[in-house]
Amino acid sequence: MRKNIFDRVISFIGLLCLWPILLIIFILIKVKMSGPAIFTQKRVGQHGKLFTMYKFRSMTVHHFGSSVSVAGESRITPLGAKLRKYKLDELPELWNVLKGDMSFVGPRPDVSGYADKLQNDDRRILLLKPGITGPASLKYRNEEELLAQQINPQKYNDEVLFPDKVRINIYYLDHWSFWKDIEILLCTVLGRKMKYNNEFI
Repeated sequence: MRKNIFDRVISFIGLLCLWPILLIIFILIKVKMSGPAIFTQKRVGQHGKLFTMYKFRSMTVHHFGSSVSVAGESRITPLGAKLRKYKLDELPELWNVLKGDMSFVGPRPDVSGYADKLQNDDRRILLLKPGITGPASLKYRNEEELLAQQINPQKYNDEVLFPDKVRINIYYLDHWSFWKDIEILLCTVLGRKMKYNNEFI
C-alpha cells in the first residue's frame, strides 16, 4: 500500500513539475524527426497483463531489427541517442506510474516474447509491477554500450543479460524494502552505485 501511494503521489508531482521539459522534448522530436513524438508499445505488466507503455520516440518510424537496442545503431536518431543517454525518453512512463500500470522501482517491462521465457519459480517476477528503474536497471545502466561490444548482441542478451536480470529481480521480490526502493531511485537520479545483494550495481 505504501509503495502504491508513493508511486501515485510522486508521479503526479513529477508530471506537474516536469511538464515544461516534457513539452520541450515533444516539440524537439516533432521538429527533428518525422512521425509521432510518442512511442507506444504493448508490454507485459503485473500478473502477465498487457498494458501500453509510453516513451518519447528515439528511433526512426520505419525500422526493422532486433528487440535489443545497441548503442550506435542507425535506427536510433541523433536526438534519440541523447534522449536515451540521459534516460529522458522514459519520462512519459510517469503517466504509466500514475495510471497504476507501472511502479517507480521494479523489473523493466518486457515484451511478450521475453516474459514467456520465464519458467517455474522465475514466473513470480510477474507478481511485481514493472518499474521505470530497478536493481537490474542500475547494474546494466550502460546496457546498450555493453551490447555494442558483443559479436552477437542478441545472443549475449538472451544467454547472459536476461538470466542475470531475472536473478536480480527475484532477489528484489524476496527482499523488497520501501527504503531500499528510495535508495535505488536516488542512485538512478544521481548516477551513483549502491551495494545490493553483495555486489555493487
